[in-house]
Amino acid sequence: MYRVYKSLVTKWNPNRNPSNKVEAEAEAKFQEINEPFKAITENKVKEKLKSCDEPIVSISPGGSSPRKIMEESFFYRPSILLRSLSRKSSTLSTSPSFLPKSASSRDNSPRNESHRGCSDIENPFLQRSMSRISPRSPIIFSQSTLLRKPPPTEKKLECTLEELCYGCVKQIMTSRDVIINGITEQQGEMVNITVKPGWKKGTRITFEGKGDERPGYQPADLIFLIDEKPHLFFEREDDNLVYKAEIPLAQALGGCAISVPLLEGERMSLSFDIVLYPGYVKIIKGQGMPTAKEIGKRGDLRIKFLINFPMSLSPEQRFDASSILKDCSYLDFL
Repeated sequence: MYRVYKSLVTKWNPNRNPSNKVEAEAEAKFQEINEPFKAITENKVKEKLKSCDEPIVSISPGGSSPRKIMEESFFYRPSILLRSLSRKSSTLSTSPSFLPKSASSRDNSPRNESHRGCSDIENPFLQRSMSRISPRSPIIFSQSTLLRKPPPTEKKLECTLEELCYGCVKQIMTSRDVIINGITEQQGEMVNITVKPGWKKGTRITFEGKGDERPGYQPADLIFLIDEKPHLFFEREDDNLVYKAEIPLAQALGGCAISVPLLEGERMSLSFDIVLYPGYVKIIKGQGMPTAKEIGKRGDLRIKFLINFPMSLSPEQRFDASSILKDCSYLDFL
């Protein structure tokens, strides 16, 4: 009977059916049909709710009350709920005269009496929801989704070359926003980070769920990015260390001895009896940074020579230098 009423309401609704040219007649007919249609819908919904012992409540993000939501969703928009109800439902005891007798007799057949209750709900989602909760528990339709993962909180962790060479354990005091009883508070926490030998600038250490908390999101991750502190003597190039040695032009031409610092704190003495030209590099094997992927292996120490030329020469000095160097062979840098 519900479907018959629905088709008649659609037919005589002056707002939805432009073919109803006589508005007064269409409005009267619509009101005559709409009242029993509402009654059928209300009785059908109340019967289903009563058989389930507890009301079906719809939670809406808009903040509307459950009663208002139920009225708007069920009584004035009945197709939302009754699409999931069985076609075999109970009807009113009386029918208006304008309804076809075949429809009235078909809806009042005895087989409809055996299909009352929660079993008439055919929607798979409603069936699964009802089977998982107690008969005395309310059925809640929630529009919530899985909590999203926010961007991570990133912080720099400065380390010296010595710490990255030999490894260390650093204790870092961090602060983050946490939600306690619905209130966001600042909370401090000590984090221990084990720095492994061979780590480089840009290495990421991730602590899952140790970042800030925000309503509606999962706790953010906390990521520390390794950053290298400037060193007094060395620069790092991958697994190699670079030391720049400045010597005057006279020592570069006549030979010299220099003392080179090492990362362990010791010093190494080196002697040169060759001409040290600008850009000359001396390589000391195994005195660089450890290789993270190969335990026990280290890079090289590269000594680059910077030659200090004199700012000025007297005419006699320039003549003597030109006389000495004019027959020398020169290195072609091009």
